[in-house]
Amino acid sequence: MTLKNKNYLGSMSTGLDSFDETLQTTNIWLKEVEEEFGWQGRRDQAYQALRSVLQTLRDRLTIEEATDLAAQLPMLMRGFYYEGWRPSQVPQRLSQEEFLNRIRQGFPYSLDNKGTEEIVRGVINVVSRHVSQGELMDILDSLPEEIGQMF
Repeated sequence: MTLKNKNYLGSMSTGLDSFDETLQTTNIWLKEVEEEFGWQGRRDQAYQALRSVLQTLRDRLTIEEATDLAAQLPMLMRGFYYEGWRPSQVPQRLSQEEFLNRIRQGFPYSLDNKGTEEIVRGVINVVSRHVSQGELMDILDSLPEEIGQMF
């Protein structure tokens, strides 16, 4: 089934196929995050979880690994992935506690009896369905074991 057959845009169209496709693809990812956590109808919460995990992960990766991951994200997601990025300040050496605290700071919602580690695992489950296994392995290899074990 092509993305155009999954009408997540309704009647809304930008008139540009590449923009319509990235909107559809991003909505698919967000819907999967909602489903991962049972957050149906809470699209903003799914967005904040995805954004917070991806940006924190980005800051922990080397420039090369961060850009390799970005290359596999939908165009729209690359925008919020790169938002606020300072390549001269990465990789940031974050402990597991610092990594989780940073994600929690970027997620302004109640965790509904879920810990921040569960948010990381759920988002990574969704990401792993859409990026290559080789890229996931490269990311894991570049992370300290205490952070990588959450994946």
